[in-house]
Amino acid sequence: MVLTVLTSWLGRQERQAVAYLMEENRVLRRQLRGHRLQFTDDDRRRLAVRGHRLGRQVLRQIASVVAPETILRWHRQLIARKWAYANKPSGRHGVLAEIRRLVVRMAEENPTWGYTRIQGALKNVGHRIGRSTIARILKRHSLPPVPARPTSWQTFLRAHWGAIAGADFFTTEVWTWARISDVLHRVCD
Repeated sequence: MVLTVLTSWLGRQERQAVAYLMEENRVLRRQLRGHRLQFTDDDRRRLAVRGHRLGRQVLRQIASVVAPETILRWHRQLIARKWAYANKPSGRHGVLAEIRRLVVRMAEENPTWGYTRIQGALKNVGHRIGRSTIARILKRHSLPPVPARPTSWQTFLRAHWGAIAGADFFTTEVWTWARISDVLHRVCD
């Protein structure tokens, strides 16, 4: 019994609130005097969602700002747009093949470089890439993290060949007075 009384009271309150809002819309519409309202896409979306729930018959009774057919058309367009973009790939794009090759090359040529060091080297040449992405790339190419990555003499020599060759073949003797007198002492003795 109490539930029935409470339900009818709430229903009456809702009907009175809706009636007030309808009258308020009519007053505002009359004050516009034929000027068109400018709706944003968000306004159209909100009206379309609410209007579709009510249906055409109820909209004919209460809609005063926009024609019921317009509201339902907006809803159809909203649904069509939703399904038109359903096949569009979302999320981040993959890492370029060139950057992947560069990551693998850096890891192979510099076996003591970890993910952060490789990330810094890539940043120096203008590529922004995350540590976890570097880890995934190296894992995909069967390259373990730094402590487990083997370092052979061949790898070391290949990585440092330029510096070794420069030190061995492109050095010059610097002659100073002390060096000349030392050489003369050895020759004279």
